Amino acid sequence: MAKTLTGIVTSDVNDKTITVTVTSRETHPIYGKQYTVSRKYAAHDENNDANKGDLVRIVEARRVSKNKSFKLETILGRSKGSIELKEDEVKA
Repeated sequence: MAKTLTGIVTSDVNDKTITVTVTSRETHPIYGKQYTVSRKYAAHDENNDANKGDLVRIVEARRVSKNKSFKLETILGRSKGSIELKEDEVKA
């Protein structure tokens, strides 16, 4: 059974490659406190379909390159657009 992961595309600048950030909540084995862990995976996107901010599902596949061992299975949700925060203007 191949491993499937769901995450958000954080980079799509490379040709046929996307970077997917997968966040999960884990529990500390001794203290019992929960914390978030985010991991980045490089995935193969044959048709360059996914864009930055999209919610995607990636599936484990044969190794394509040194860092790519996942491929894009499906796009679950499209990005609504990007939000850029403005720098606060400092008046002297």
